[in-house]
Order: sequence, then C-alpha cells, then structure tokens
Amino acid sequence: MHTPTLALLAVLLYLVACRMLAAHTSAGMAGSRNWLWPAVPAVLLHAAVHLLAWRALGGPQLHFYAALSVVGLGMAALSTALGPVQRIEALGIIVYPLAAATLLAYHFLGGGYAGEDLDWPLKLHALLALLAYAALAVATLLALMLWFQERALRQRNIGVWLLVLPPLTQLEMLLFRSLGASFALLSLALLTGVVFVDNLFGQHLVHKTVLSFLSWVVLAVLLFGRWRWGWRGPRAVKLTLTAMALLLLAFFGSKFVLELVLHRG
Repeated sequence: MHTPTLALLAVLLYLVACRMLAAHTSAGMAGSRNWLWPAVPAVLLHAAVHLLAWRALGGPQLHFYAALSVVGLGMAALSTALGPVQRIEALGIIVYPLAAATLLAYHFLGGGYAGEDLDWPLKLHALLALLAYAALAVATLLALMLWFQERALRQRNIGVWLLVLPPLTQLEMLLFRSLGASFALLSLALLTGVVFVDNLFGQHLVHKTVLSFLSWVVLAVLLFGRWRWGWRGPRAVKLTLTAMALLLLAFFGSKFVLELVLHRG
C-alpha cells in the first residue's frame, strides 16, 4: 500500500475514533472501548507513514512538519494507551483530530525535504526531545482538564463531560505522572544534547538550548513543589502551561521562523 493511502486511511480512522468517543461522552458511556478499534490502527498507520518515509529517504526527517507529525503521533499513542486504563478517554477527542491534522500537514506540506544523515546518538537525542514534547503536550491537556473539572465542581456545574472524567484525585495523579515522564525524557534529551551535539551554545542553537533548559527548570520546580509542599490546582496548571510554552518556543517556534518565514531549512 502506498504511503499517501496509509496517511489518508490513518486520518480517517483518527476521525472515526474521535466521533465514537464524542458519541460515548455525550451519552455518558465512559466505560466503552469500541473506539480502540479505529484508534489503534490509526496510530500504527501513522507510525508506518514515517518509518516508510525515513527508509525511502535514507534517514529521519526533522523539518517542521515532520517533527510536528511525530509529536502528534506520540500524543495519539499515549492517549490510546492511557484512555482504557485511566478512564481518560475524553483526551482522544482533542488529541486524535490534532494527530490527524499534523499528519495531513506532513503529507501535503512536508514534501521536498530530504532525510537527514545523522549518527545514532543524534537520532536518539532528536527522538528523546520529540517524545518529551509529546508527553508534556499530553500533560498540558490533562492540566487543562483538571482546571476545568475543579472550576465546574466549585460552581456546582455537573454536566455530562464532567461525569466521563476520572475523579479529581486520579486526574491529578495522572497529571503528575505525565509531568514526571516529561521531565525524565527532557532530562535525557538535554543530557544527550550536551554529550553528542557539537557547539550546543552556537548561534543557531543557543535559543533552543536556553528555552529547553528553562522549561526543564520549571518542571523541576513544579515536581519538587509537589513532593515537598503538595502543590496542586491552579499553581500546577500555570506551571505546566509555562513549561509547555517554553518548550514550544524552543523547538517549533524557531523551526517555524527559520523554515517557513525565512526559508532557511
């Protein structure tokens, strides 16, 4: 099967999974797992699109659209894995359309970019960085869900959407587990960058390095505050959003400007 067919099929399955989740949510059917039938093949096909492209081009693609699509893939994979076991199926309603959009952008707008001939340490560094972005993006969505749930409970506004979310304590626990995974992956990405990337503080990399390190510091402060003082609620949400904003600027912000505005690939 050709790569364009795989990409379009993955997009279709993502949208089917999203539609099924939305229907289940509206009906208050939080325990149904029928949405996994389209979701799992969608994630696998999304991964296959990238693997086939990398194989055909002789190396991974790290341009703006490819990186965005890989992050979308990571978010979709995490949502598919967490949804059935953590009662957080509603996450897929947001993540699956995002993953589909990133795959479409990669397929239709990401053509013409060559694969990059990287040694395995640099491939490892890039993979860890993209996984850190995906994990932190999922944590950001969980933080927003936590904020929404707390706000609805304070206002005694109990709707169907609130009923399909896990209990507040479980959602908070899942948020901090996701933040812990993000912190670990980002730590490894920064460590491999220091060890394997030449001239990490060169002019073309210094902004990425500084912003990524600042995001790491924010995550470290948040996790330490959670362990030492039991930080939660609005403070956790604000710091999570801050860490995500810094990491987005570190990688995708600079890539957007360099590749799509200045055309300096």
